[in-house]
Amino acid sequence: MQGTAYTYDSDARTGSVLLDDGTPLPFDAAAFDAGGLLTLRPGQRVRIEVAGEGDERRVVFITLQTF
Repeated sequence: MQGTAYTYDSDARTGSVLLDDGTPLPFDAAAFDAGGLLTLRPGQRVRIEVAGEGDERRVVFITLQTF
């Protein structure tokens, strides 16, 4: 799945991603660390894996989208 980085807190390594339909999904430090990223800027295109449903849906893996 793909999305766009929306927010990012470098101290906590947490933030949110916007899906292509505009839905925001949060990610925690574990998801950020799983992707091996060092930093993230809002607007960057990312590849994500999502777990859960409804209000419990969240990003569990985030990394940069490469072509």
